[in-house]
Amino acid sequence: MSYLRADAGLIRELLPPEARPPSDADDLFLLYAVLMRAKGEQVTAADVHDAWAAWTQTRNPDHAALIPFDELSPATQREDEPYVQAIHAAARARTKETKETKDRP
Repeated sequence: MSYLRADAGLIRELLPPEARPPSDADDLFLLYAVLMRAKGEQVTAADVHDAWAAWTQTRNPDHAALIPFDELSPATQREDEPYVQAIHAAARARTKETKETKDRP
């Protein structure tokens, strides 16, 4: 398994139960893994929305939510928050793993 797939799996595992990503969202979680590696705990809901929009663009280019994050309704914006939290938690876990590896004699 590649490091990106491992990170994507970790993000998926850290989602709260109320988050219900599509069952065929493996490629979406790869985008979330890239976000995690690029921005770590600085990932925002707008970033998550942009990744989702890129993924959705290839699947359903007419989706009503393919608009900038700031133009979404507050309720729709909140749907990205569990993913932000999971990415932040995964970033913390990976940082901790890296630090522990470096601290080993």
